[in-house]
Amino acid sequence: MAVRLKTPLTWEDIRDLEIGDRVLLSGIVYTARDLAHRRFLEEGFPFNPEGAVIYHCGPLIKNGIVVSAGPTTSARMEKYLDFLFNRGVRGVIGKGGMNHEKFKGRAVYFSYPGGAGSLAREFIVKVRDVYWEDLGMTDAVWELEVRDMPLLVSIDSKGRSLYRKN
Repeated sequence: MAVRLKTPLTWEDIRDLEIGDRVLLSGIVYTARDLAHRRFLEEGFPFNPEGAVIYHCGPLIKNGIVVSAGPTTSARMEKYLDFLFNRGVRGVIGKGGMNHEKFKGRAVYFSYPGGAGSLAREFIVKVRDVYWEDLGMTDAVWELEVRDMPLLVSIDSKGRSLYRKN
């Protein structure tokens, strides 16, 4: 059975999640890749980060409709985790995992399978906004409304990781 979560996430929402838990996420997620993370650091967030979920994704969007929204490898964004979590981000979606120690007492890492980008559009019900379009389509920050997006808890808030022997 899957745990249903709705953004913005609170500590109470995530503290009891464990690696291997299946989650159906609804609400708002924000896409962000390398350039967007750098700009978060330099300029701040164009949205309220408290309880936010960041999706490591460079979506393909045509005429306001998501064509594909698969995850990108998260490890490249590891150096920004402290900055994100110190500002209230509670969840990260991506593939490949990240430094599990950074998540202890702060946030969770959700996996979405690579190669399933065209399936992701089925769970994205609306493109609500876009920030920093000057970065290009895949590097802009997209505000997406999702409904029952299936995810796997791969790093929990206790710092346990499916990507390493615990």
